[in-house]
Amino acid sequence: MGLFKKNGWFRNSKFLRKLADYEEEEEQGWGSWEDEVQAERGRVVMPEDWNSLNFGNNIRRSPEIFDVHDAAQRQEYVQNCLDQMGEAAKELENLSFEYNMVTSYLKDIEEIEALPESERTELNAAAQKIQDLEDRQDVYLKKKNRLTDEKYHQIERMEDEAEEGCRKLAEAEEYQNLIRQDMSRLDGEKHAYFYRKGELKGAIADAKGMAVICSMALVVCFVILFTLQYVLEMNTQMGFLLTAGLAALVITALYLKYTESVKELKRVEKGINRIIMLQNRVKIRYVNNTNLLDYLYMKYQVSSGKELKVLWDKYKVEKEERRRYREAELELDDYHQELLNILKCYQVKDPAVWLHQTAALLDNKEMVEIRHNLIIRRQSLRRRMDYNKEMIINKAENDIKELAERYPQYAGELAGMVQKR
Repeated sequence: MGLFKKNGWFRNSKFLRKLADYEEEEEQGWGSWEDEVQAERGRVVMPEDWNSLNFGNNIRRSPEIFDVHDAAQRQEYVQNCLDQMGEAAKELENLSFEYNMVTSYLKDIEEIEALPESERTELNAAAQKIQDLEDRQDVYLKKKNRLTDEKYHQIERMEDEAEEGCRKLAEAEEYQNLIRQDMSRLDGEKHAYFYRKGELKGAIADAKGMAVICSMALVVCFVILFTLQYVLEMNTQMGFLLTAGLAALVITALYLKYTESVKELKRVEKGINRIIMLQNRVKIRYVNNTNLLDYLYMKYQVSSGKELKVLWDKYKVEKEERRRYREAELELDDYHQELLNILKCYQVKDPAVWLHQTAALLDNKEMVEIRHNLIIRRQSLRRRMDYNKEMIINKAENDIKELAERYPQYAGELAGMVQKR
């Protein structure tokens, strides 16, 4: 044991030199975590005491359960203790860095809260400027129905011709509606002409049929009259005159009706031809205008002129909003620099943190909440550091010391293994 103390095994190893630094910081005023808890209003209930978990006994083997005189088992045991000490020392180093950073934040809070009223007023004014600008930016960012960046840049690329595009689309769509109305009206007229054509053909056929019937009736009448006159020796001269006169009137009427129907049929057929030509011209206009609309829709990537008008109106509003947003960002950079300069004058170690915590500078409740969270974090870090120091490093160190004390014949070997670390 004397040799153990004389050589100072563990104080010469790298990871235990880190442990010495930890202990030095502890002596310089970390303070206990119980004191930190009392600093808050009311006592904070912490998790179950890690010391009661006794992890050390679970992860190392006691000398009684292996053959100490077996060099392989003995070296494995010591190496296992040294590995645990090394891992704990690395963890302790990381925890110490985080602990110091949290402590620095708490000291910054104390520095800020201890400022004189005039200086705190200046600090709050700078923080209020940042808060107001961020609130304005939040209003823009949370605005619903904003244009997507893709749509915005699409309209931006065609900004110079967007208004002209709206006008062209409106005119083309209006013209398209007029063409459809013309096509519908011409189609109705064509159907009416075809219907009238059918009526006239029927009238012409009826006139021809009536003419045939009248001719046959005239022949029959003449046969009867001849029979009455020459067979029955009756005077049928008046009958001949009446029959001939009536036949002449009927045939004349039928002829007039036939000729009028034929003339009107020609006019109807001419009208049909004229309507068909008009329809062909309107169809050509319709096709050309449809192709123009398809091209404009493709060019402006919309499905209607109304959609382009809505996008253009939104773009004009959002362009102004984005301009104000960019100006606010530039102002925000200036205000950030102003706040940083003020904080640097008051020995705040990490002033950049407060650029995103201006609400805490303006609202004491927010500051209390941040301080409370930092204290809880520091308590957690302190517990983890104590666990690694006391339950891992110290326990492993004591186990090796105990082994060297109980079996002094292996002290030199153990010292050599420790020194290699």
